[in-house]
Amino acid sequence: MGIKSIVKTDRLYWLGRYLERVYTTVLNFKTSYDIMIEEGAEYEKYCKHFDIPNIYTDTEDFLTKYPFGEENPDSIINNLKRAYDNGIELREEIGSESLAYIQLAIYAMNRAAQSEAPMMEFQKLSDDILAFWGCIDDMIEDENTRNLLKVGKRVERIDLYGRLHKQKVDVVREIHRLSGRINRCSLHYNERVIENLLRLAEQPELDYPQIVFEVDRILEL
Repeated sequence: MGIKSIVKTDRLYWLGRYLERVYTTVLNFKTSYDIMIEEGAEYEKYCKHFDIPNIYTDTEDFLTKYPFGEENPDSIINNLKRAYDNGIELREEIGSESLAYIQLAIYAMNRAAQSEAPMMEFQKLSDDILAFWGCIDDMIEDENTRNLLKVGKRVERIDLYGRLHKQKVDVVREIHRLSGRINRCSLHYNERVIENLLRLAEQPELDYPQIVFEVDRILEL
């Protein structure tokens, strides 16, 4: 595999990861928004679950800087911009129409930052990301491209679901989806990690920290 192909493989994988990170974090942010306003310190639990540094002074600071903070490397907007930056470099692979949905998601984030009712714009953002995945399935003929994007998506989802202690059925489903797809693309990955994840999925009680540990080293050969 040439250097150019390696770079594109990496970009496709991380495009999938960043978009899933935005999608899942937005869903959880929307769910937690009202609780944070009422209870205040709930944002501290949020940071702990997502394993991000608690750099916020209070709830209001969190509700501004976490979704919209341009200087915050963990903000939703910065993860969305990372996705877009990868998408720009992959325009030939994913097509202009797919890329446009990421741009629309950024527009939705910018409107949310100016809105007194940001949840409506967050819903539009989520819809734009879902539309991106629908466009990928409908318009991209290259199977390797689709698989690389979806492997990134599944890896990120397993990581986040493990941190959030999602229901076992949801975590196990994503592990099996990843296992069934990752060997169908050009990504070089640690096969032992997949074996360990499948073993963990069979346990009566999920070991969430171990699942996160395993999936985070999927590319360590």
